[in-house]
Amino acid sequence: MNYPKKVTIGDITIRDGFQHEEKFIPTEAKLWLAEQLILCGFKHIEITNFGNPNGMPQFKDADTIMKLIRGSKKIKDLLPKVSLTCVTIRERAIERAIEAKKEGWGPDRILLMVSTSEAHHKINSGISLAEYWKMSEEWIKKANDVGIKVNGTVSTIWGCPITGPTEMTKALEFTQRWFDIGAHDVEHADHDGSASPDRVYRYYSMLMDKFQNPDKHIVHFHTTRGWGLANVLAALQAGMTNYESTMGGIGGQPANFVSGVPVSGTGAYYYKDPSIVGLNSTEDMVVMMDEMGIETNIDIDKMLELGKMVEKIVGRTLRSECVKSGRIPKELTGRK
Repeated sequence: MNYPKKVTIGDITIRDGFQHEEKFIPTEAKLWLAEQLILCGFKHIEITNFGNPNGMPQFKDADTIMKLIRGSKKIKDLLPKVSLTCVTIRERAIERAIEAKKEGWGPDRILLMVSTSEAHHKINSGISLAEYWKMSEEWIKKANDVGIKVNGTVSTIWGCPITGPTEMTKALEFTQRWFDIGAHDVEHADHDGSASPDRVYRYYSMLMDKFQNPDKHIVHFHTTRGWGLANVLAALQAGMTNYESTMGGIGGQPANFVSGVPVSGTGAYYYKDPSIVGLNSTEDMVVMMDEMGIETNIDIDKMLELGKMVEKIVGRTLRSECVKSGRIPKELTGRK
């Protein structure tokens, strides 16, 4: 098999992972985790969501956590080479990011999101696709003008939980549109674990045929049905080199209530049991890639210890097999 020799791994636990938790994760724990991830070697970290905290109280500390990370003495020498991302779905959130950047503690990168399914997009953003593209074109320029890079995410590539099947070619069109209006890179998201490895390979092969350079594209998988790492393998076979994931495979839809308080506007879970949804486990993905001889530049032993601490932070056993079983013993693999 022809796999990339090295990959880039972004960890998005603090945002995408913790947004699914039904208790508020203390700001101090978020800061500690951000510092430890950076000390492990991660260069891309998704920190928080600048949207209205009334709908996502997990991120009511968005300003505080960003200021604390920027002021951290533990990682101050590493931060210049790290990209900190904040989610900014709508105008006010982007405006907050721009104001923070001007004040010296804002994000290096923000994330905007479209779905190829109009129905799914309307629920996520509150406006139509046409309105969202118009808004994005205006605000991407404003963000770029103050030195913020913009990620354009494309979702419902492999299907929509509301309206059913979608056309993968539409995601390619949306990808081109993101680049045309100034996005720095594009995330390609399986938002609910509905992608199968054969279709993953087909999509990313089409993507590579159209754009050639994989560095500008990020692979994002959920593993609801246990296919997550199989999908990573399919994406590797297609030549993709940028991946993101969460510690313990946590994450997904924002919680319907946080620390016992109901949250309005988040809607029902896609699944009756919210514990069965989640992203690919960072620990398992990195260990698998390392065993395949793919360079990740991550301190794997430190990362696995960190995985155990994340379980203590959220208060339960998570979904990483490698945190439970460890790496394959060196004497069995010849690994140095």
